[in-house]
Amino acid sequence: MRKTILTSIVALAFAAPAFAQATTDQMEMAYNSARNQLGILKYCQTAGHIDGAAVDVQQKMLTLIPPPSDKTKGDAAEQEGQKGTISAMGITQNLAASAKAQNVTEKQFCETIANAVVQAGAQLPK
Repeated sequence: MRKTILTSIVALAFAAPAFAQATTDQMEMAYNSARNQLGILKYCQTAGHIDGAAVDVQQKMLTLIPPPSDKTKGDAAEQEGQKGTISAMGITQNLAASAKAQNVTEKQFCETIANAVVQAGAQLPK
């Protein structure tokens, strides 16, 4: 699961030019996944596992994805993330369960995601 999330993070960071060729459904899925990831990062920050740097970077990355006309699903995805539910690319899992399955703590899991987001953000044009 962690590899899936990290792959989607990196893909979102570098895929902005490709969005012009993506279907509406693909765009909506990318947007909703990014919103969920933002929620997860906020969950991690609220729990005291990370600082706000990754949240800021994720919000900037979101601006690279054209939002759908109806943002309701994105709003719901972000809210689920803030509750600790990962929902990306058709997979839904509780963050704590995912961390346990990978034999890491929630803090380690959150730090891994946050570090990947910050690294991907560093590759974005200034």
